[in-house]
Amino acid sequence: MKVTLQQLADWVGGEVIGDPALVISNARTLHEAEPGDITFLESEKNLAAWHSSRASAAVVPPSVATDGRSVIRVDDPLMAFVQIVQHLRQPVSEPAGGIHPSAIIHPQVQLGQGVTVGPLAIIGEGTSIGENSVIHAGAIIGRRCTIGRQTHIHPRVVIYDDCRIGQRVTIHAGSVIGADGFGYRVQNGRHIKVPQLGWVEIEDDVEIGACSTIDRGTFGATRIGAGTKIDNLVMIGHNCRIGKHNILCGQVGIAGSCTTGDYVVMAGQVGVADHVTIGEQVVVGAGSGVPNDIPAHSNVLGYPAIPISEERRMLIGLKKLPELRNDVKRIKKLLGLEDRE
Repeated sequence: MKVTLQQLADWVGGEVIGDPALVISNARTLHEAEPGDITFLESEKNLAAWHSSRASAAVVPPSVATDGRSVIRVDDPLMAFVQIVQHLRQPVSEPAGGIHPSAIIHPQVQLGQGVTVGPLAIIGEGTSIGENSVIHAGAIIGRRCTIGRQTHIHPRVVIYDDCRIGQRVTIHAGSVIGADGFGYRVQNGRHIKVPQLGWVEIEDDVEIGACSTIDRGTFGATRIGAGTKIDNLVMIGHNCRIGKHNILCGQVGIAGSCTTGDYVVMAGQVGVADHVTIGEQVVVGAGSGVPNDIPAHSNVLGYPAIPISEERRMLIGLKKLPELRNDVKRIKKLLGLEDRE
């Protein structure tokens, strides 16, 4: 597909600086772009890469100098570039509505208009699926589940009995929703399983990455709030209440009965102990361990997680320890107090 720079600017609501009639045929990143391509810069940090790029044009923020090259100026270059890529490339085709003959669907399943069920998918008794949802190949949906409209369940996802999935939810391949929570009691010297009798509720517009797990509640629901985005390889324990529009990055692990407020961000490999409450708009830095409650609007880091300003002071102090040790040795030598190590 070939378009002019001005046409691209019109699509994204940007301003052309340079040749509006420049013909663009593809959109690629700075290091991959070739003549005839458009690329993008998120900030002035990318200027060196832009100067060496073979791209014919770029989408840039208003602060970036053009240096005589053709650009489109916008407030958010990344999202504008996404729109351009979607225009220039062939859209990913959705499966046509219909039921593959190898799918196993209980007679008492209710399917809305336009539902697609792929090869070897299994849907259990009493489940209902909203209109225009897609159940991809090999997905397994248990009994008495409800799945809203325009929801995508990708290959080999497993959704256990009684789970409730909202509208416009995406669950990527290999994830497991509603497995038993990790609950045991010691009786007569043995670990006895506490029956997990609850379910999982996932609200609208949630996206769950590949190979993530969300355990069912012990007696009630484990809940994931609307708009929350969960990365690959994330584990959420039983009875948790995850707020709206949370961001949970890869390898986050949240133990049972935790609660998060809205707009919480947990970076990669954060671990949260059980029965912890994290307030709204908290940011937890990568690799942190959270053993205690965190008040709203905090920015924490470390193990145990503490305010990031305190953690930074501690890290600076650790870097100075070798120098401090040498200073102490010199002082002891001057005082005649040699180390007896």
